[in-house]
Amino acid sequence: MTLTQADIDGELAEIRAGHEKARAAGAPAAHHPPRDFPPYRSSLLRHPKQPLVAVHGDPETVELSGPVFGRTDVTELDHDLTRQHAGEPLGERITVSGRLLDRAGRPVRGQLVELWQANASGRYAHRRDQHPAPLDPNFTGVGRVLTGDDGSYRFTTIKPGAYPWRNHENAWRPAHIHFSLFGSAFTQRLVTQMYFPGDPLLAYDPILQSVTDDAARARLVAAYDHSLSRPERSLGYRWDIVLDGPCATWIEEGR
Repeated sequence: MTLTQADIDGELAEIRAGHEKARAAGAPAAHHPPRDFPPYRSSLLRHPKQPLVAVHGDPETVELSGPVFGRTDVTELDHDLTRQHAGEPLGERITVSGRLLDRAGRPVRGQLVELWQANASGRYAHRRDQHPAPLDPNFTGVGRVLTGDDGSYRFTTIKPGAYPWRNHENAWRPAHIHFSLFGSAFTQRLVTQMYFPGDPLLAYDPILQSVTDDAARARLVAAYDHSLSRPERSLGYRWDIVLDGPCATWIEEGR
């Protein structure tokens, strides 16, 4: 039997009602969804089912198989995804800016922030993406930057397009940008997603809707900020990232 959007909507409504009932009974807000969230079908197949396995030996060896990052690796073009190729990419240019903060609102300085995204047609520059939408030779869709002393970051990029993802019949992911945050070591990496205000697909997306707490889900949606828009160049969006505490940004744990 083929799952329809109505089937997924019904499952989401049932889960949301259960969350609201639990909250009314005094349960804490569920900021993070379960790793096997049923409407998000592939999470049922790939979430961990066995206990974690301890790695014995020198703990430094885990770092040897990962990337090596440093200030000299981040160039002046890494934060501007529209200037990384010979020509201008297609699509609506946007500026995405915000601050990386801890639970007390203090800036997290000098941290590596990476992003990756689909192009304006909703296609990733990756061999596994076979969505029949055009690739853009002038847009790779990856960038990175180090946060400033005030925890701020800024990217210039192209607003990504929606794309189908086969979770169910007529399933479409809303426009979004993936963010990766690094702490003092590669093993502290955190990954999340940023969405755009007013997107009609937000209500239909099982991944976003897996965050059943309304306030936590709202923190994943950027705000349009006209002061960040650049004249004749790009529209501006503000999105702050809070690492922990009651106002933490949802992180894709176990995805």
